[in-house]
Amino acid sequence: MERPLLELHGLRALNLKPVDLSVAAGQCLAIMGDSGSGKSLLLRAIADLDPHDGDAAVDGRWCRSMPATEWRRMVSYVPAESGWWAERVREHFAADADLPSMLASLRLKAALAESAVTQLSTGERQRLALLRALRPGVRVMLLDEPTSGLDEGSTAAVEAWLGKVLARGLCVLLVTHSAAQAARMAVRRVLLADGALWEAPP
Repeated sequence: MERPLLELHGLRALNLKPVDLSVAAGQCLAIMGDSGSGKSLLLRAIADLDPHDGDAAVDGRWCRSMPATEWRRMVSYVPAESGWWAERVREHFAADADLPSMLASLRLKAALAESAVTQLSTGERQRLALLRALRPGVRVMLLDEPTSGLDEGSTAAVEAWLGKVLARGLCVLLVTHSAAQAARMAVRRVLLADGALWEAPP
């Protein structure tokens, strides 16, 4: 049997009970639950951004066996509100990045590459954060409500873009409040409630 791309063994943080989970390459897993149930906390634990017990593996390589910087080259986390450290959009991407093509893939104008981050709308920042997160070497994308502030057309563009990401053999953990989005994007759904993760029926 082929090894899962992402494995969680007894992963636990704060009020979360230990989580055992495996996600295959090319698979989108939707994580659902009430606000405050710990969905973002779970993503941050997988990304190794907060203290946690248990461990996670990508391609059979365990987080605790490598430096945090190496883990985060494989596991990319996009929070609901992304952080920006430089003044202009272009400064957040590699010098050789094909920004016009990347921007067009998410219905963003090429001119945004030279814009100041402070001039961007919330929706523009959300989509740019997704593009920024898909770095070379990334195998797992952890997305926290990536379309929450987007209109219908931009949401469709993000979902189409994620479909191409999955086709490349990455896996995506998608926190969403939208049952319709989960049905469109995910082959599996899990529910986080009372600190525990439950697999939802197909």
